[in-house]
Amino acid sequence: MLYEELASTYDRLESTSSRLEMTSILADFFRQVEASELRQVVYLTQGKLNPDHVTEKLGMADKMILKAIVDASRLQESYVNDLWMKEGDLGAVAEKVAAERVQTNLFSQPLTLDRVLTNLRSIEGAEGKNSQTKRIRLLTSLLHDASPLESRYLCRTVTGRMRVGAASMTILDALASAFGVKEDRQDIERAFNVSSDIGAVAESLARDGIEGVRGIDVQVGRPVRSMLAERLSSMEEILTKLGGRCALEYKYDGIRVQAHISEDEVKLYSRRLEDLTANFPDVVESLRSSFKGQAAIVEGECVPVDLKTGRLLPFQEVAHRRRKFGMEEAVRDYPVKIFLFDCLRMDEADMTLRPFSERRTALEENLEESEGLLFSRLEIVDSVAEAEDFFESALVAGCEGIMAKSLAENSVYRTGNRGFLWIKYKKDYRGDLNDSFDLVIVGAYTGKGKRKGLYGALLMAVHDPETGMFQTVCKLGSGFDDAFLAELPGMLEGHRSSGPSDLLSTRMEADHWFEPAIVLEVMGAEISVSPTHTAAEGLLPEGSGLAVRFPRFTGKVRDDKSAEQATNATELLTMYRGQTSTSDSGASAKF
Repeated sequence: MLYEELASTYDRLESTSSRLEMTSILADFFRQVEASELRQVVYLTQGKLNPDHVTEKLGMADKMILKAIVDASRLQESYVNDLWMKEGDLGAVAEKVAAERVQTNLFSQPLTLDRVLTNLRSIEGAEGKNSQTKRIRLLTSLLHDASPLESRYLCRTVTGRMRVGAASMTILDALASAFGVKEDRQDIERAFNVSSDIGAVAESLARDGIEGVRGIDVQVGRPVRSMLAERLSSMEEILTKLGGRCALEYKYDGIRVQAHISEDEVKLYSRRLEDLTANFPDVVESLRSSFKGQAAIVEGECVPVDLKTGRLLPFQEVAHRRRKFGMEEAVRDYPVKIFLFDCLRMDEADMTLRPFSERRTALEENLEESEGLLFSRLEIVDSVAEAEDFFESALVAGCEGIMAKSLAENSVYRTGNRGFLWIKYKKDYRGDLNDSFDLVIVGAYTGKGKRKGLYGALLMAVHDPETGMFQTVCKLGSGFDDAFLAELPGMLEGHRSSGPSDLLSTRMEADHWFEPAIVLEVMGAEISVSPTHTAAEGLLPEGSGLAVRFPRFTGKVRDDKSAEQATNATELLTMYRGQTSTSDSGASAKF
């Protein structure tokens, strides 16, 4: 396949904001791709070479990409840098430069997909003293032979910022359409959720049809997309929703990890599918020594503890374990325990389709508690009084709340999905207290006064899992300390965009735009109907969205969550409808 075919498809995707049209464009293209190439085509469409859980990542610093553009074009570096400052998009810079020098490349050769992949893999794998020079040379080679359009997407690919709007759900829809199995879309999504590998799902569908996809199951060593919880504002609502009887667990304030245990090794993955094994060697050892079976996938929360008092410590303490260097000191200075709460696979059995009670039993029968490994505190309740007592005990123990879990026969582990089989209930949800949200930074406003030279406020968004889009929900300007404001530009630099992301629905303007990536925990006093924000648009009267009023940053950067795992639009709408009263005009009352 010629790379030009892929670049032309990306150009068509970028030219539309209609998800249905994107799905149609991708489906038409996927039908023409050989099964042997489809896996990599899907990865490239997301700006990757591998599934998310693979450690190796494709990426080059902006300055290195600019150097490759200069070397390929032989134009003045100052000219290219000026273009970069004007455009803010390396792809656009590469395209304009290529258009200017296209007449000079008399000996260029058409780019094939194989050649592009070969060079990109070499860029990804480059190591050692001369690795930067090698990466620049490999990209320069591709840009030398690339057309202006190809140059745009080559440079975007190595940044990981494609800007074509093809989210995972859109790709899954396109695969179902391309291979004539729309009615089996649910099976395709489950295969993606249990494998976390959209490329493998695509190749399996192309080679073996829907039966091949149905054969993709939970495997040790391949992280599963985590099940998520809904939220309700009272124990009465929770018990009613769960049939009057449920399991309650302490909700620990730590880092959620998925442990894959085999005879050879123990691997730990975050909710973002990052490999955290090296960050928690003590947890790895606790799991290894406690496990009595042959292979398993279990979930737990790594929680920081005060060894002198046994008291659970705040999330910020365990965040120190995510550092890249000085791990011995971090293990010593920030001790943790893992509290296990679920079992996704035990030996040969896929447990995700079993009821919660069976999964919990398998967990407790195959692992032993130790000093560093405990099971989450659990109690079965059938009254509000019992539930409230358990909730109070969780707060006294230093937890942030509780999780309520269904005991019904259909209480399966819903991989990659949110639902009312699990319901979270935190101290913030009661009475007139504020509520918390995990929101995504999508824009920023230039600071004034004391914040001159910094970002003064941020434009925040929720995620809509149905469309893959992000929708604005508030302008956040309070709760920032000086240290955070100083760190913020560096935190956001790698996600800068020349305009609103193609995955963003907004009626707001911002001074600076960013691709959705960084998640912050935000408190809000209430949720109201808004004519300016787009959260939950399509679920409310036309032209209306929801907004979080009086938002305040809590100080917690949720680097354990991806942008897609932020608070979603449906969850926000449920919270809005659950507010204690609503005025006739539609504006919300306090919680």
